[in-house]
Amino acid sequence: MPAPHARRWKSPALGGLVAFTAVAALTLPAAAATPAPPTGSAAGAGLATAYDDTYYADALGKSGAALKDSLHTIISDQTKLSYSAVWNALKATDQDPNNSANVRLLYSGGSRSKSLNGGNVGDWNREHVWAKSHGDFGTATGPGTDIHHLRPTDVQVNSIRGNKDFDAGGSTVSGGGGSLTDADSFEPRNADKGDVARMIFYMAVRYEGGDGWADLEVNGNVNNGSAPYMGRLSVLKQWNVQDPPDAFEQRRNEVIYASYQGNRNPFIDHPEWVESIW
Repeated sequence: MPAPHARRWKSPALGGLVAFTAVAALTLPAAAATPAPPTGSAAGAGLATAYDDTYYADALGKSGAALKDSLHTIISDQTKLSYSAVWNALKATDQDPNNSANVRLLYSGGSRSKSLNGGNVGDWNREHVWAKSHGDFGTATGPGTDIHHLRPTDVQVNSIRGNKDFDAGGSTVSGGGGSLTDADSFEPRNADKGDVARMIFYMAVRYEGGDGWADLEVNGNVNNGSAPYMGRLSVLKQWNVQDPPDAFEQRRNEVIYASYQGNRNPFIDHPEWVESIW
């Protein structure tokens, strides 16, 4: 786990937390710190967070490839979860702020009982936002269990998304909350577009091929198949700006950092870094 922070304050995004069952018996205190919410457009420059003087100190002032390399080093220091441990982790990270007995579902925006995790119709399951076939990492400990890109989703909506790349357009997904899909791509509902983009950019920085896993990269294509690529880059960049980090996404980042993996998604704290790198 990282060292204690030099500057910390509490945000409403973290209010009302319940106790978590965390790997390595880590807990998030009731008055735990969370970064200051970003202000202005996600494309803006110089957004400050509570972690700039500590966690991101080695990345500040850099851009492009140098920034990407620095962030990779920072976020690669993490605790790894087993795939079975992901179930309980998601019950904490994705807790519905309006109902502590439920999780909020990606793509559909629905709320569902934490106890309905599984693989049947009406259940929620563990969606790999970076499709696990894109790089063939499966569910082995590593990218396949990294909860920065694993989210609860409705089983049927998850099946419709499958391993498609992300792009704009298509027909309405049944039960998808406004999501669209076509033969080779998936477009999440507006409220999840930025979340999806920042998870994809996190994966492309975290997994660079040096730790036994494929070098994951974002590209301008769809139909990437089993290649370690996800697209479409131009659309994901637009979504990052269109849908800036909200309180739910910020709280999720904090819970993962403080109670599970000990690392952060830097694009939630600094969404402007997307434009700097890509």
